[in-house]
Amino acid sequence: MHFSELNLSDPLQQAIRAVGYQETTPIQTQAIPPGLQGHDIIGCAQTGTGKTAAFLLPAFARLLQNHNKTKNPRLVVLAPTRELVIQVSEEARKLAAHTALRTVAVYGGANIGQQIDKLRRGVDVVIATPGRLMDHMRRKNINFKDLQVLVLDEADRMLDMGFLPDIKQIVGRMPRRRQTMLFSATMPPPVLGLARQFQQDPVKVEIDIAQPPEAIRQALYPVPKHLKTSLLIALLEQMEVNSMLVFTATKQEADIVTRKLSEAKTSVACIHGDFKQRERVAALEGFRSGKYQVLIATNIASRGLDIEGISHVINYDVPEHPEDYIHRIGRTARADADGDAITLVTVDDEAMIYRIEYLLGRKIERKTLAGFDYDVPTPSWAKPSAKALLRQATQSRSLADRWRSMGGGRRR
Repeated sequence: MHFSELNLSDPLQQAIRAVGYQETTPIQTQAIPPGLQGHDIIGCAQTGTGKTAAFLLPAFARLLQNHNKTKNPRLVVLAPTRELVIQVSEEARKLAAHTALRTVAVYGGANIGQQIDKLRRGVDVVIATPGRLMDHMRRKNINFKDLQVLVLDEADRMLDMGFLPDIKQIVGRMPRRRQTMLFSATMPPPVLGLARQFQQDPVKVEIDIAQPPEAIRQALYPVPKHLKTSLLIALLEQMEVNSMLVFTATKQEADIVTRKLSEAKTSVACIHGDFKQRERVAALEGFRSGKYQVLIATNIASRGLDIEGISHVINYDVPEHPEDYIHRIGRTARADADGDAITLVTVDDEAMIYRIEYLLGRKIERKTLAGFDYDVPTPSWAKPSAKALLRQATQSRSLADRWRSMGGGRRR
């Protein structure tokens, strides 16, 4: 469908042309028309498919049709991370450029005084993380009595991050008569339960649920734990890397890997929760501009990191949830490009790899790097205990039995 075929006002069509949108993506094709009709929406599609415009455009259309003079927000978008709030806010600014809609981004790490000033002067659209929005609610800086539309973006991540109590409190302050749109790249049962609590007869739109783009070449590289950083450096040296995003499990691990890559003369930056917001923005902008070839990140960047040209995503540590694997590797192969997703796998990771492959419905190819010495002795600090070895052996047998019982894999 061409955007000009959608029943959108001239100011929105003008903005669409300015940003260069022409044909709608599948999620936009199926979600925007019922959204324009005022239906609640459950939208599920893989990352990089245009979900943001799929909820902003019908929400903006409703605000422009039902304009009433008020200082209170009429649209609230909740997102799990600062980076995603910033990304959605930038998209909102572009799409509202030819309207009088007033937008504010509300998230931790930014100047709260400026946020308070904008909220008190009056806004139409609030894009926020739940925690900071709750802070403004406690300070009585915001009133939802005129709210018309609520959007939950990446709801599965918000549940994983423990935001459910905050979300329930926020929604409990909002009018029951509203349009609620819920979007994410994966839709596990807890999210569907959330939808039942907050929505009324939603239109459900699923596009390639829980499947990464076909353009992503996926591979597992089994490696002893103490050789993971050495293998990462070797991969960088042997592969044609335009830009590489590396995910670690902890902030401490991110700092260590960043230091070791820097010592190996790699241009590298790092972001995680301990960095100030301006430091995180500087790292992301440096990575986006090509100043840094490698960006090391914790899960904070697996959502809302919309950067074209990422050629490689490396799971230095296997994610804690199978759905996170989909989100992480979706950072590459955007805008119809190709990309490589590589996961470094230790013996301890086999249980999660089984769950990831079960979600994908197929096994991921295992590879070794030519010329890499996998036989470097394990230092004493890295040797597992006898109890851990027994647990690993038992776990491996159990996984093998389950994989054979499912005939090599089936889609969930």
